[in-house]
Amino acid sequence: MLIKNAKLQKIYGFSKKHLVLLVILFKLKEIILCESSNELLGIINKSQLLNKSEIGFVPTMGALHEGHLQLVRRASEENELVIVSIFVNPTQFNNPEDLEKYPRTLDTDIQLLKQTANCIVFVPKQFDIYPKNDPYEPIDLVGLDQVMEGRFRPGHFQGVVHVVYNFFKLIKPCRAYFGKKDFQQLAIIKHMNRVAKFPVQIVECETIREDSGLAKSSRNLRLNELQQREALIIYHTLLFVKEHKKNFREPLELKKAAIEKFNAGKLKLEYLELVDSNTLQEISDLKSGNITCCIAAYCGEVRLIDNLAI
Repeated sequence: MLIKNAKLQKIYGFSKKHLVLLVILFKLKEIILCESSNELLGIINKSQLLNKSEIGFVPTMGALHEGHLQLVRRASEENELVIVSIFVNPTQFNNPEDLEKYPRTLDTDIQLLKQTANCIVFVPKQFDIYPKNDPYEPIDLVGLDQVMEGRFRPGHFQGVVHVVYNFFKLIKPCRAYFGKKDFQQLAIIKHMNRVAKFPVQIVECETIREDSGLAKSSRNLRLNELQQREALIIYHTLLFVKEHKKNFREPLELKKAAIEKFNAGKLKLEYLELVDSNTLQEISDLKSGNITCCIAAYCGEVRLIDNLAI
């Protein structure tokens, strides 16, 4: 069952009957759809009256897949109230065509969430997230946004930080859940969270993969069957780096061999980097114990990213 605006108006009442209704909703794995910040805050305030104060937040741009659902499941296990946002954030797209083509599958997303956990699905308008009195205070990303993705997507991470900052300000979650597939994004959000001093625990969740090894991604919806097979060169290259690291003395030698491995496939490589998992800077010693290999590549017109700790 999907509880929408008309019923929310009733829930906002402070009668005992409506408090009981809200309790029943969360116990029966119902989905509450909120389409404005006012609706969302009404539900949050009501939940706090029921001592349901621990909020888990899963920010998404929709086109949900098993990777997202794993985040929602974990949030449901660890919190009394789960909020899943579906908002295609325009400020993090440096390519207008990419923004236009990004999959929008709200009805399917809601059906998937109904089968996953009881949660609030927050589908805000742009003015809900970017109001006239925007609370955002710019964050110095200390160069974390200038490497890898930042070199090829200027302004992207400023957009990511802005939207997550505003979500945190609005929702005030106890925990927020992010997948390790977006490795650089995760590092930058952790930095933002520290600098802004949000009382939010950033929960890192493992990358979810297809049986083939391909990292699950909303962009996979744009790949045909042949392209999905061709895209496996990304994962195969990551495994090559992990398995052959011990055979090389210098990072540049390993990187060169990995690029040769990748170029044997059909995809167009944008970058392949071996970086320190904390600073995101290129490593100078393969014996350091905190290395991640990151790849971005094009499969046809679809840009894919993946990473693996080595």
